[in-house]
Amino acid sequence: MTVALIEGRGLVRRFSRGLDAAEKLARVLGANISEETVHAVEGVDIAIRQGEVLGLVGESGCGKSTLGRLLAGLLPLTEGTLLWQGKDVASLSRSEALEMRLAVQVIFQDPMSSLNPRKRVVDLVGEAPRVHGLVRAGEVDDYVAELLEKVGLDPSYRKRYPHQFSGGQRQRIGIARALAVKPRMIVCDESVSALDVSIQAQVINLFMDLREELGLTYLFISHDLSVVKHISDRVAIMYLGRVVETAPADAFFAAPNHPYTAALLRELPSVKERRRAFTPIRGEIPSPLNPPSGCAFHPRCPRIFTPCAQARPALEPIADGHLSACHLNAAASAPVTAGGSA
Repeated sequence: MTVALIEGRGLVRRFSRGLDAAEKLARVLGANISEETVHAVEGVDIAIRQGEVLGLVGESGCGKSTLGRLLAGLLPLTEGTLLWQGKDVASLSRSEALEMRLAVQVIFQDPMSSLNPRKRVVDLVGEAPRVHGLVRAGEVDDYVAELLEKVGLDPSYRKRYPHQFSGGQRQRIGIARALAVKPRMIVCDESVSALDVSIQAQVINLFMDLREELGLTYLFISHDLSVVKHISDRVAIMYLGRVVETAPADAFFAAPNHPYTAALLRELPSVKERRRAFTPIRGEIPSPLNPPSGCAFHPRCPRIFTPCAQARPALEPIADGHLSACHLNAAASAPVTAGGSA
């Protein structure tokens, strides 16, 4: 098998908040107060091959944006190993680490908050390639004009400020800024969710055109399965900081395995079932401050049985390229005993 472009093994990211002075005093006086730790990403294994689009899907707060930032090097790992082209990122030399940081870029959800309102487009897009020596100072203006044209914007707009553009145009500026340092991989963090549907389609088509033209690799983070179905080669589902299923897109939508995945796909809108009532997944997503034991989905799962609350299921293959973390798979493959069921 070819080495993955980027791979995470057992990735963990936790956010802890210490006690302030008043809380420390309250604890000394007997109050039951302790430090809070958010388990944002818990033991995730993920690999993305050169040139593919991996769609990462999950409910709000499940940790998918945090995972994307870990892969892009924007957040440090609490635990785990991150590999770039088969090499441990922690062991990279300074020049290799810089090369990786430039090779993995991020396009954020809200283009207005991710663009400095005090800078013109030519500076927003041209600063990084100039600082890193990719273009000479005298070539920045022409370089930015070329990038704007590549993403579907009029090059003459490069002297404008972000507030002078629409939401879709600002997102195209964000794409141009990511492309400016000639990346190999782009993390698209909900990059079309803030746009109108018609603009979403234009931006998604732009992503696909750039992939074909530049050989880009994408981690496409979204909560919209219909968008992910259109753009992705493979799909990974996250729930409460863990990847519970991953598969090629066609197999994923045709035969979901994990109960959480099946529940999500059942509620995907379809013109064939326009009169069917919407049935939400029962219960509330548990708090990442205190995740449940065993399978994180077991408090809401309709198919729960004894092992689910006791042990965390491993993400294991169930078909070619299809992995799922569910105790039901082990139960179904277990041999039947003389006393009856497995």
